[in-house]
Amino acid sequence: MKENSKDIARKIAAAALKIKAVKLQPDNPFTWASGYKMPIYNDNRLFLFYPEYRSLICEGFIALIRENGIVCDIIAGTPTAGIPHGALLAERLGKPFIYPRKSQKDHGMQNRIEGIPDPSYLHGKKVLMIEDLISTGGSSLEALQTLRGAGADVDTCLSIFSYGFQKARDCFHQAGAEYVSLLTFDILLEVVEGLAYFNKAQVELLRAWQQSPFEWGERFCKEG
Repeated sequence: MKENSKDIARKIAAAALKIKAVKLQPDNPFTWASGYKMPIYNDNRLFLFYPEYRSLICEGFIALIRENGIVCDIIAGTPTAGIPHGALLAERLGKPFIYPRKSQKDHGMQNRIEGIPDPSYLHGKKVLMIEDLISTGGSSLEALQTLRGAGADVDTCLSIFSYGFQKARDCFHQAGAEYVSLLTFDILLEVVEGLAYFNKAQVELLRAWQQSPFEWGERFCKEG
């Protein structure tokens, strides 16, 4: 019997905590590049070092595709961290693989999308995007618009993890697209509680961040 995506996500959450692909520090928050104080830091590139976890993520994506009835002609990895996981999924599914660049090359064929045999090849093709992490959704949607600009039919993005920010959901909705994440913050917290990683007060700090992530740091610093 095939595992469902939530069961696989719980395994990925446990693995992420073990290898520190996800770090949680509610008492000593990280400063993100945006300047916000946040109790979480995620680096899904660490999964690439472990063959068993790479395979687990691929199985999770396949489960999401099956459960959501997703049909696609081509797999696209978002630059840069979505590329290896997208390529692994494309190999498993026997699908073509491409990736959009963040900017057009200024030499050679001056490609904006790598892997297509002809600039018109994407016209009308159903493309499924693979992302490693969705935060506010901006970089994912930039890749989506690049693919659409080449004629691709793309409206779904699968990600390994997402923080669940409302801003990301709104951005995707406005673009007429959606994202589905294998690991969500709710599942991560469920695993954290089951493994007794933190005490009750620390878990409550994490839940408070989930409810109001961009105001949480200012409140935490004042209280701290």
